[in-house]
Amino acid sequence: MRALGAGIGWRPEIADAVERMPGIDWVEAVAENVCPGHLPPSLLRLRERGVTVVPHGVSLGLGGADRPDPHRLTALAERAEALGSPLVTEHIAFVRAGGPLTASPLLEAGHLLPVPRTRDALDVLCENVRIAQDALPVPLAVENIAALLSWPGEEMTEGQFLYDLADRTGVRLLIDVANLHTNHVNRGEDPAEALGELPLEAIAYVHVAGGVERDGVWHDSHAHPVPAPVLAVLTDLASRVSPPGVLLERDENFPEPAELEGELAAIRAAVERGGGQRPRAGTGGARAAVTAGSVTTAVTATGGTPGTAVRTAPPAPAPDLTAHPRATAPAPVAAPSPARQRLAVAQAALLSALVGGTPVPEGFDRVRVGVQARALAAKRADVVGKVAPELPVILGESYRPAFLGYAHGHPMTGGYRRDALDFAEHLLRAGDVRDAAARGALREWWLERSGPAPRSHRPAARLARATRRVLLGR
Repeated sequence: MRALGAGIGWRPEIADAVERMPGIDWVEAVAENVCPGHLPPSLLRLRERGVTVVPHGVSLGLGGADRPDPHRLTALAERAEALGSPLVTEHIAFVRAGGPLTASPLLEAGHLLPVPRTRDALDVLCENVRIAQDALPVPLAVENIAALLSWPGEEMTEGQFLYDLADRTGVRLLIDVANLHTNHVNRGEDPAEALGELPLEAIAYVHVAGGVERDGVWHDSHAHPVPAPVLAVLTDLASRVSPPGVLLERDENFPEPAELEGELAAIRAAVERGGGQRPRAGTGGARAAVTAGSVTTAVTATGGTPGTAVRTAPPAPAPDLTAHPRATAPAPVAAPSPARQRLAVAQAALLSALVGGTPVPEGFDRVRVGVQARALAAKRADVVGKVAPELPVILGESYRPAFLGYAHGHPMTGGYRRDALDFAEHLLRAGDVRDAAARGALREWWLERSGPAPRSHRPAARLARATRRVLLGR
């Protein structure tokens, strides 16, 4: 399979700009935001031009204590097939905790949270990755994440953890150099040491993104320009191996297309400074060849000029990206292992402290847990405001403080759409909306969306509703 080349994260807000952008070999789309039966016209046009589209999942929770949800795996597989993708990607993270393994309510983080780098967590992650690999029609690559906090009692470095994961499962790695920088600032981890421990031949592609530092904490915002330290980590990586693909991520505060193109140019230059072959449009930038007992990454530039070759001893044979059949039959589900149960209790305790206001588990930095809790609440407010854009309009300037107050004592137990409905219901029940017009609009919005089907707008139906309200004293 030819390597990916230079790419950018496809988002609806910049879809038109991405289509016109020169030098784009491939794009990555958030899997949960794509419906297989109704693919966005922009993605269809890109595919027709030969641009590769890779679905990037954010909700599977492979690092969680529970086995991957079969319905989520099926949805991810459907997106890969609909997009004709050569692989799919997810994260080494947990996104929910609680439930049957802990006999406690299931809580949703609404965010990617770090797993402890322990033997228990690695055992669970490896089993979850194998389950996902068997369910997907194409190979899987998993991404290292950014973290605001550290787990106590960790037994491995990030590089060692990723090496063992690849060694035991053969999974490919999506290395986010911005996340390595984030963990350098927030956790004191040296990106160079992490890169030195990674199985570089397992890298599927690389993410590059921007962030911002506030009060000594680096937030991986994907809403700011890529800073020089992140480009420096990319250059270091490119000095060790020619990356098969490099992608710019941007999720918010989208700049003008020219600025995005400038960031892509800076990324290409950073790769070249490291000695890596510059990804070129229409060529994919590189090709990988597997030889017995070792992996050779052979780089060929446009016109067939040979580049450098990196030979390393692999932790496991590299997967064939051209053929990856589904499992013929699902394996029987075994009882939860002791490792799963221990991990479940630990993750539930941390997530409950982050979103439910319960005491911080022993060994965690209370200040950092507070920073993470506020970041989670702020992200919930932002995403709910996008999922239900009517709410900020109805509530005006009071939307954000009202939601943050609600989030402090009301953990998310479903998706963001359910969260929006629960928030509106909470405001109506508590009588927190003083303005009569806003209260009426909020009530109508909630009634329209909380039932099993949209309410009829026919005159007779509206009259019946008005009559019921009068009779009920409303």
